[in-house]
Amino acid sequence: MQQETLIPKVGVVTDIRIDTPDVKTFRVVGLDGKKLFEHIPGQCAMVSIPGVGEAMFSITSSPTNEEFMEFSIKKCGCLTDWLHQMDVDQQVTVRGPYGNGFPVESALKGKDLLFIAGGIGLAPLRSVINYVRDKRENYGSIQIVYGSRSKDDLVDYQEIIDEWMQDDGVEVNLTIDREQEGWDGHVGFVPNYVKELNPDLNKTVLVCGPPIMIKFTLAGLKDLGFTEDQVYTTMELRMKCGVGKCGRCNIGNKYVCKDGPVFRFDQLDELPNEY
Repeated sequence: MQQETLIPKVGVVTDIRIDTPDVKTFRVVGLDGKKLFEHIPGQCAMVSIPGVGEAMFSITSSPTNEEFMEFSIKKCGCLTDWLHQMDVDQQVTVRGPYGNGFPVESALKGKDLLFIAGGIGLAPLRSVINYVRDKRENYGSIQIVYGSRSKDDLVDYQEIIDEWMQDDGVEVNLTIDREQEGWDGHVGFVPNYVKELNPDLNKTVLVCGPPIMIKFTLAGLKDLGFTEDQVYTTMELRMKCGVGKCGRCNIGNKYVCKDGPVFRFDQLDELPNEY
């Protein structure tokens, strides 16, 4: 690992977007107004408020964005509470990138892609989706299946409506868990919706969401005829130190931070207990 990934860089929050009642997206640049560092879609960074704490988050902006980085962060603890109270122009420290990222320039190139996301699980996939959209000629068709508890909990909803749904060769299928006034789209859980949609078996699949959703989605994909070597996921939620020192992220004989967080399912001997 390169030494500079361990050294925190001071970042300035230049924009804060409220995505859902408990998710905000933070836009960060360096003190010089430029992007802090380069990354691969699916990689993570350690964001810190000195004196409060630090945690690992997916970089949700695409590497093709050369001006800034973004992090979509769900409010769920001490550090994230502090982050959600921040104002524009306040500073954080960021170090990274960590992890292996999705194989956008190798295994995924030229493939038809199926993205399946639940809740905040869209955040890590957004980086890949926008990368593929920006380099459209290198990939086949794109299908996105995304679900959340309610319409209000759909992350990046405006971007999905205004940009993704307007692209040629991109199909977006949205669903929410239960009926809601003002929602005339699909209602139901993501794994069942995927089976209903019955996607083409030649697609390469990228999945991210709550553990229970990943478990049932993988089972559903297998029922449809997909094999484990067609399906990738990211397990950055298990990353702790990010550098293979603390030993708290292992899955069987794999360290999520050193071997992942992106895995093809046939690379995992076993899924963690919560799956």
